[in-house]
Amino acid sequence: MSELVNVCVDAMGGDNAPYEIVKGAIEAVNGSDKINLVLVGQETAVNAELSKYEYPKDRVRVVNAEEVIDPNEPPVLAIRKKKDSSIVVGLNMVKNGECDAFVSAGSSGAILVGGQVIVGRIKGVDRPPLAPLIPTTQGMSLLIDCGANVDARAAHLVQFAKMGSIYMENIIGVKNPRVAIVNIGAEEEKGNALVKETYPLLKSSPDINFVGSIEARDIPAGFADIVVCEAFVGNVILKMYEGVAAALISTIKKGLMSSLRSKIGGLMIKPALKKTLKGFSLEDYGGAPLLGLNGLVIKTHGSSKAIEVKNSVLQAITFKEQNISGKIAEKINSPE
Repeated sequence: MSELVNVCVDAMGGDNAPYEIVKGAIEAVNGSDKINLVLVGQETAVNAELSKYEYPKDRVRVVNAEEVIDPNEPPVLAIRKKKDSSIVVGLNMVKNGECDAFVSAGSSGAILVGGQVIVGRIKGVDRPPLAPLIPTTQGMSLLIDCGANVDARAAHLVQFAKMGSIYMENIIGVKNPRVAIVNIGAEEEKGNALVKETYPLLKSSPDINFVGSIEARDIPAGFADIVVCEAFVGNVILKMYEGVAAALISTIKKGLMSSLRSKIGGLMIKPALKKTLKGFSLEDYGGAPLLGLNGLVIKTHGSSKAIEVKNSVLQAITFKEQNISGKIAEKINSPE
């Protein structure tokens, strides 16, 4: 058997901790024989959840961490003062080489700060971006950055494109992935100052398959494999995705229940509709990796259910097997 991937999960992070977090983590370890699982959190609460499940005892352990970082706490202060929090303990396990990856639905700010301060950036990486996969009619695209760097510069966006290309090619299997920058029009001369400065840099980069600008309406159609933007724009896109998806599902359900005829029709199309809508569920893609660190850190939604936690844990297998951090380091530090 190949070397096991050691994945640390923050059992106390998120709105549904610890029950959904532990459930998802156990589903992952039960579904793959490539994982050693470490659950970090308040030992009594975590063990109480673990008692509900059957799992390989030799591949699951609990590391006690009594403190929890609240999402409303100032991230820098929380990382500095709460040394016994599940986030800090978990990130230190990655830093020290005890774990290959850390997964958390906890405080975004604390994870972003802790990832850089504790785990550390790969040499040459200026700003690690959050990069979630988003569903499209063609499959999926990588949105980079969606929340880590709201004041990014042009050089940062070029690095995002390079790191995103490595991720899509090696994790998703998209050869020579198409890179586009979010803009308000397709013309090269359009955009704000950041886009206008970044566009020619992406265009002239020999190791980026740059296809130009992409408008927001074209993102769901899969016109690009990698969608590059700074974090303010990316976060708006991601939240709009989530909101529109929820609104559409709610409207469809309401329409199907509006009359006897529609209810009968709904029963007939339910299997096909369920399968179609599942393809546009963000939770099936797992969390967003914070690319460019010396280890894998994955941030999942604060409201994550077991399925997203499970898929986030499973991400770590391919990430390690494909040596994504090593490939990013090589790409970022190689001469053009």
